[in-house]
Amino acid sequence: MSTTPINPGGTAPKQPRFGRLDLAMDHVINGMNRSVEWLLGQQDEEGYWCGELEADSMLEADYIFMHTLLGTGDQGKMTRCINEILRHQNEDGGWSLYPGGPSNVSYGVKCYLALKLMGWKADHPLLVKARENVLSLGGVVQCNTFTKIYLCALGQYDYDAVPAVPPEMLLFPNWFYFNIYEFSSWSRGILVPLSVIYAKKPFKKLPPEQGIDELFIGGRANSDLHLRWDRKHLFSWRNFFLFTDRMMHWAERVHIRPLRKKALKKAENWMLERFERSDGLGAIYPAMLNAIVALRNLGYSADDPQVIRAMDEFEKLGIDCPNGTPDYPTPTFRMQPAFSPVWDTAQVLSTLGEAGVPKTDPRLLRAADWLLSKEVRHKGDWAEKVKNVEPGGWYFEFNNEFYPDVDDTGEVLLALKAVQNPRERYQYEVEQRAINWVLAMQCKGGGWAAFDKDNTKRIFQYVPFADHNAMLDPPTVDITGRILEMLATYGFTRADKRVEAAVQFVLKEQESDGSWFGRWGVNYLYGTFLVLRGLEAVGYSYLEPAVQQAAEWIRMVQNTDGGWGETCGTYDDPNQRGVGPSTPSQTAWAILGLLAAGDTRSDSVAKGIRWLIERQHEDGSWDELMPGRNGESYYTGTGFPRVFYLGYHLYKQYFPLLALTTYRKALEREQLEA
Repeated sequence: MSTTPINPGGTAPKQPRFGRLDLAMDHVINGMNRSVEWLLGQQDEEGYWCGELEADSMLEADYIFMHTLLGTGDQGKMTRCINEILRHQNEDGGWSLYPGGPSNVSYGVKCYLALKLMGWKADHPLLVKARENVLSLGGVVQCNTFTKIYLCALGQYDYDAVPAVPPEMLLFPNWFYFNIYEFSSWSRGILVPLSVIYAKKPFKKLPPEQGIDELFIGGRANSDLHLRWDRKHLFSWRNFFLFTDRMMHWAERVHIRPLRKKALKKAENWMLERFERSDGLGAIYPAMLNAIVALRNLGYSADDPQVIRAMDEFEKLGIDCPNGTPDYPTPTFRMQPAFSPVWDTAQVLSTLGEAGVPKTDPRLLRAADWLLSKEVRHKGDWAEKVKNVEPGGWYFEFNNEFYPDVDDTGEVLLALKAVQNPRERYQYEVEQRAINWVLAMQCKGGGWAAFDKDNTKRIFQYVPFADHNAMLDPPTVDITGRILEMLATYGFTRADKRVEAAVQFVLKEQESDGSWFGRWGVNYLYGTFLVLRGLEAVGYSYLEPAVQQAAEWIRMVQNTDGGWGETCGTYDDPNQRGVGPSTPSQTAWAILGLLAAGDTRSDSVAKGIRWLIERQHEDGSWDELMPGRNGESYYTGTGFPRVFYLGYHLYKQYFPLLALTTYRKALEREQLEA
């Protein structure tokens, strides 16, 4: 079905009288129309959008690990997993957290083991390269805790040498300083089933030829497998927790664990409760995988309904390409870390509304109704800290009732403004519940975090099993910027002390060069554009130094081709912020940031718009493919900084459209005011 033209009268706004690089506005409108058509063509018949969510090769390696451990799995899919793993192998033999990144030792060990589990021999040239890379990075002992525990289950590491993950931690009351609700929500989902695995200590003996002794420097027998003490700072939190860890291991060895049975029962019930109204535990890959292994170790049989359901939800994350793809013709099977339908639907709906698709368009109404059907109506983990608040808001996935998040909720509320719903009263009530929930989730400093309130006890970063760098869920400027934009859309102003506290929070967090850190997108371009849009929405003057400094930073890091880009490596080296090959999504963020800062006249904006239009495909889409990388794309999404990154396949579609339509509206406004 064709969409209503964005410029129904056929008259384009007058051409701007400035800038030598501006495209004729009809090119911009044509690009918008094609993008709108493409996006509408991707809508599911139920009303939602859900682009592929791409991640690293760890997912395929862990898939093979789990099925090997449990004696399950489709051998055809597991073989195609190997093709997917090899697709991402680097020239140096290793595997990265993101395409084009440096090789990572944990990923190298996991992928090497996966290849051996599927019958590959140690003398294969690709495994020789992989082994050399792992050894150059310090060998297996340098892996993170999660990797080591998985290795223990296959007899490739020692349970006594990994950090203890005792299930007894679930028994601490919520008022106690150390309790699981002081961990981030995703850490809870991963660690609770992992504590069951640690307590039960599963073991599957591998044939010698599948072992990985050769990945230990000097061999496993000659390696010190334990975590190292901080010898420079004898009295440190690291050493305190390492001492505590050794005491827990000693208690394990002498069987002093009087509360173990009770703790395991609580962990079991905790998981089973969160399976309900959810597509798997936390609806995220690592928690779902750990939960399956935990259930089996708790005595659940392979044909138990809970195991069957958990396995079915896990397998749904897979994308099977037995005939390959146009970008990579080799047969592959890959796993997604989660589904993103609420997030993608909200972003697309909001953008289509901005692009001028009528509020009564049945396709937009269908999307809005689908979002309304996903409203959270039951209390989840967030309610452990936020009392006496009616449930509301939205989650990220298809079903994940225990874990709504502030970011999705803010974006859905923005999206609902794109429609004129016949069920006006119902939608209004849903919106008010969500707004009240968001306001109740505001943290002490004025900002908002993703899933929890005041989840900021930094001491937990020193816990030995916390080396996944994501134990906490602190408030972030990118989420806070989105919430400021949403609140302004619903009539809130800086006269409201909660809004003003949020404004002061983001101003305090500004970097010295004018940018803002991006926690949930890569990286400073993402954080900066969201803060600038939030500040603009609440009436913070674009003439203020903070805004102008941010705009100047964006202009300063523009690439010579007219676009903008930034790599995941900026989380390791902030000095590289704003540096990277141009991508459609990040170019769009930069343009949106400049427009929010009142910049419509600079050559930077004109070049950026031209870059987007010139790289748009005939069908209205964009791509972010990396040259010479077997169909790999740049990742512009962030899971856990320095640990886990994401490639949202629809980012490169809806953000450029939003940039084009915001640019067009800014010029129209300017001409009206002239």
